[in-house]
Amino acid sequence: MGPRRGLGFGGTLLTMLIVVGLAAAVGIIPFRQVLAHDRSVELARQQRDALTAANLQLEQQIAALETPGEVERLAREQFGMVMPGETAVVAVPIPDETLPVGDRPTDFVDHTPWWQRLWNFMSGQDLAADE
Repeated sequence: MGPRRGLGFGGTLLTMLIVVGLAAAVGIIPFRQVLAHDRSVELARQQRDALTAANLQLEQQIAALETPGEVERLAREQFGMVMPGETAVVAVPIPDETLPVGDRPTDFVDHTPWWQRLWNFMSGQDLAADE
């Protein structure tokens, strides 16, 4: 019997692991981008819905500002105007200096477990910013 040729079991196993690893790496990157794109689209839809609601509210405010009663109310509230014969009285609040000012942390500490960060990386959740 002559010398054995070929990779043997260890070489074959190593080759298979390399091929599977490369296939996984090639598949993960596009998968992450697709998931991030889907999240971006959903975020854009939510922003669109919020802007539509804000536009509706602004249109209602515009309609209200065209009425004399609303103009009078704003003149009284914002400019302190009064009708002839009225006396304006302004109440000034006394500042309360006994309220403590809370200390806010200055550094951000990520308490996410390592396995959650790995899953976020694999699923692409770390690519799109959630607001």
